[in-house]
Amino acid sequence: MTQAAGTLGANPAHPRVAVLFHRFGPYHVSRLQAAARHMALTGIEFSGTDRTYAWSASETFPFSRIVVSPDSDAERVPALFRKMTAALDRAAPEAVAIAGWSNPAALAALLWCTRRRVPAIVMSDSTEIDEVRKPWREAVKRRVVSLFSTGLVAGAPQRRYLAGLGVQNRLIREGFDVVDNEHFATGAATARRDAEALRRQLALPPRYFLASCRFVAKKNLFVLLEAYQGYRGVAGGAAWDLVLLGGGPLETELRAAIAGRGLVDSVHLPGFRQYPELPAYYGLAEAFILPSTTEQWGLVVNEAMAAGLPVLVSERCGCSEDLVRPGVNGFRFNPFAPRELMGQMLTIAGKDCDRMAMAQAGQAIIAEWSPDRFGRALRQAVELARNAAPLAPDPIGRWLAAALLCRRERTDG
Repeated sequence: MTQAAGTLGANPAHPRVAVLFHRFGPYHVSRLQAAARHMALTGIEFSGTDRTYAWSASETFPFSRIVVSPDSDAERVPALFRKMTAALDRAAPEAVAIAGWSNPAALAALLWCTRRRVPAIVMSDSTEIDEVRKPWREAVKRRVVSLFSTGLVAGAPQRRYLAGLGVQNRLIREGFDVVDNEHFATGAATARRDAEALRRQLALPPRYFLASCRFVAKKNLFVLLEAYQGYRGVAGGAAWDLVLLGGGPLETELRAAIAGRGLVDSVHLPGFRQYPELPAYYGLAEAFILPSTTEQWGLVVNEAMAAGLPVLVSERCGCSEDLVRPGVNGFRFNPFAPRELMGQMLTIAGKDCDRMAMAQAGQAIIAEWSPDRFGRALRQAVELARNAAPLAPDPIGRWLAAALLCRRERTDG
């Protein structure tokens, strides 16, 4: 277990709060930095390794930081439990904010809170439609979630789901899923000032739709290709290109589909790009598309709006209700209906579409979803938790949380 100390969050008048994520990527750091202005914050990473996102490791953090394990996914449960206990004992928080409720490290932290009678805040962007909900699993989840005092969720659909699991609506705050808007707005504006040279440097076409995601099934990229092929067939020589930014296990199949549809010259795959490089790709694009069949939120939509792009967002994305105002800053679409997406691409790219007005509307909307909103909302959730009557630990909820943790050990063993 490692620890590093930063300079923010040292005001003794602020509550001591531990905030737990699997691993700190750029999105987490900007949120935690903002939260550290509102509380004495210790950031706790479950793991120093992330097997899903290839973020570059950051060496400096503007807050106190503890890493529970070099690779929490490889830890046996007893060792993980001991390390989480040691991390939280060292931080000595007055409240603990935990991302999610199913990860073994999250469960270990929640059980620590119940033993120490420290209020726990669940941070969640889950919605009712993320996956098929089985009644027995939801019943188990309700008992585990009952161990949390308050919640910090992404937006309206996430609030409804958490309230449905038993957290009182008055104890839920919104603002979990935010990005550093300034990073994307400033970077995109800089890219546009030197657009011609930057396009040559990055090998980008003159005009393009942008999608940025992992190449996995739920991102629905094959339907996007079908819609894009239809769009090109109607738009003809005026058609924009398509840039698919990212990488993942479906890349080989995706390249084959691009070739099979005759789109090799118009669909571009620059690969995965690190956080500092992203604003340029947004800044040189004309519009952004997120076609996922399921998405708890979709932070790339925040990024695109901050960068000043109209957005086309699947109605199955958790952010679509809060961030997309149809006809104002973009459109929502059924991700299983490629012709619907094709029509919206034609609309956005059409000569009668005021893309500048859409871009400005999007930037105005996303200005309300800044890292400081996360910090303020988390502080409110902490105060609600600290001022509420202490929860009598639900013995069934504790038993179920422990059973779920032990189930990981049996599965791995």
